[in-house]
Amino acid sequence: MKLLIQPGDGAVALIKGINSAKSSIEIAIFRFDQREIETALAHAVSRGISVHALIAHTNRAGEENLRRLEMRLLAAGVTVARTADDLLRYHGKFMIVDRRELYLLAFNLTYLDIEHSRSFGIVTRSRNLVSEAARLFEADSKRSPYEPGLDALVVSPANARQRLSAFIEGARKQLFVYDPKISDPTMIGLLEARARAGVDVRIVGKLTRKSSRLATRKMPQLRLHTRTMIRDGGLAFIGSQSLRGIELDMRREIGVIFRDAKAISHISKVFHDDWQAIEQTRLEHAHEPAPAEKLAKKVAKVVARELPPVAPVVDTMVKELVAGAGDWELNAEEVEETVKDAVKAAVRDAVKDVVEEAVEQTTAGAK
Repeated sequence: MKLLIQPGDGAVALIKGINSAKSSIEIAIFRFDQREIETALAHAVSRGISVHALIAHTNRAGEENLRRLEMRLLAAGVTVARTADDLLRYHGKFMIVDRRELYLLAFNLTYLDIEHSRSFGIVTRSRNLVSEAARLFEADSKRSPYEPGLDALVVSPANARQRLSAFIEGARKQLFVYDPKISDPTMIGLLEARARAGVDVRIVGKLTRKSSRLATRKMPQLRLHTRTMIRDGGLAFIGSQSLRGIELDMRREIGVIFRDAKAISHISKVFHDDWQAIEQTRLEHAHEPAPAEKLAKKVAKVVARELPPVAPVVDTMVKELVAGAGDWELNAEEVEETVKDAVKAAVRDAVKDVVEEAVEQTTAGAK
C-alpha cells in the first residue's frame, strides 16, 4: 500500500498510474480541473487503453463545468457515464487501473484540494478491495443497485454508518480524527462515549455541538478536506464521508478501512505535527484580542470621542425638566429609567452606525 499526502505528493502518482495502464482505466470524478490528468487520460486512449469515466451528475458549482468536462473527454475517446440523481450527491473519488490497482482518494482532482488542502489517499493492490471497488464502479455506471460485499470498503449510504460506528466503538486508547464537519448526533455520542471511557479523542476540524469531553481544534494553517481517523495506532480510515447524517445516509461517499503499519505511521505523524502546529498557534495568539474584540475597542474609542460628556448633559436636562414640570408629578425612579433608556438608545444608534462603517471599510480593504 502507498499513502498519498496532500499537499506534497501532488498528482504525480495518479499520472504515473494512468501512464502505466495496460488495458483499462476506470475513474470516478466529482470535481476536476487537473489538465495534466486529463491529458494523461487522452493519451491512454490513444495507446488503445479502455478509459471509462463516471462523472457526478452535479456538484455545488452546478452542472456546467461537469458538462464541459464530459464533452472534452468524449472528444478524446473516453467512455463517459453520468451518475444517477437518486442520491443527493456523488462525492466519491477513486480510480482503478487494469483491475489490479485501486486509487482511493479523500481529495478531488483539483488544484485547491491537491496543492492547498490537508488530505490523503491510498494506492492498493489488495485483490479484495480492487474487486469490490470495480463492482461498485460497474453498479453506479449502470445505475443499478449496489450491495456491499466487503466491510473494508466503506460506502455511503450502503454500509458507512455501520462500519464507521464500529470503527469508533472499537477504540481503546486513542482516536485521532480529521473531519471538516462532524454533526451527526449518534456519531458525536459515540465519540463522547469513547472519551468517557478514557480514550484520548482528538479532533482536527469542526464539531457542531459543544462538548466538554472532546478536544477539538480548527486547522488554521491549511484548508482541511480529508476525512480520516486513526484508531489505537493500528487501524485507519480514509474516505470522502464526514460524520454527518447527510454524508452517511443520503450521498454516495466512499472510503476504506485498512491496516498498514507504514501508512498508518505516516498519517499519525502528520496528525501529531498538525496538532502541535495548531497548539503552537493557539499559544502565540492566546493573549491577542480576537478580531471582534479589536473592533469593539476601536468602536468604543470613536463613540467616546464623538459623544459629548454624558453626565453634565443629563444633569442639565433633568434640572430643566424638573423646573418646567409645573403641576406634573415626577417619579424619581421613573425619570431615572426613562433617561437611561433614552441614553442607551442614542448610544446604540451611534454604535450601530460606527460598526457598519468600520465593517464596510474592513471588507473593502480585504478586497
